[in-house]
Amino acid sequence: MRALDRDVIGQGHHPHGAAGSVTGWVFAHRLSNRQRNGWVVSLLGVQPADQVLEIGFGPGLAIAELVRAGAGHVYGVDHSRVMLRQASRRNAAAIRAGRVTLINASVDQLPAALDGPFDAILAVNSLGFWPAAAERLAELRRRLAPDGRIAIASQPRCPGATAGTSRSAADEVENLLRSAGFTQLNTETLPLSPPVICVLAAARRPARPGAVTPPLRIVSLGMSSDNVNDDCRHQRVGCLRRCRDPD
Repeated sequence: MRALDRDVIGQGHHPHGAAGSVTGWVFAHRLSNRQRNGWVVSLLGVQPADQVLEIGFGPGLAIAELVRAGAGHVYGVDHSRVMLRQASRRNAAAIRAGRVTLINASVDQLPAALDGPFDAILAVNSLGFWPAAAERLAELRRRLAPDGRIAIASQPRCPGATAGTSRSAADEVENLLRSAGFTQLNTETLPLSPPVICVLAAARRPARPGAVTPPLRIVSLGMSSDNVNDDCRHQRVGCLRRCRDPD
């Protein structure tokens, strides 16, 4: 079982082949994964006319949650063909209804079909794998509508990860978003073990002096802890670069 566990966890960055299919099944059925994706979608407060993009949709859990939340159209991109197949099956009805578009591509090679503008963009446990993350975030900001918002979530799963590890991850995500030109940053925490952090930010520039800027809509959910290891995905941003697969 330990060999299989290593294969599954090691597939987190780019699931492929038979082991990748097993990895996708694990990602889709873990309680903590379902809680995390549903929570992040709730924070975005999507509206019926919203055009939403997910970077790294994996088995399609957040895509399905966005459809249930009533988003107008949901786009997703993932560089794994295995994840594309699984997410397409999970969201087949919404794809047939013209509410979901899933594309096999990487974040640094987004196709013209994803130029936007989008009302919301999200990424759950994938930022750590992006090449030149600050540049990618700046590109995504340009794809957002003037009042668009972004949600970047992370749950460090390296051995010994604590609430402090999650807080350090949040600090790094906040710094990356600021360097990419985002404003109105707000960090929320989901009390799993270790905690999930989600940094929300706005695409628009700071308001003129004296102007009233409406706040981002933030919803907090209390959820139970789940100590089961899930997709650490070899997070490579800053402090998370030290998170490796258990031996």
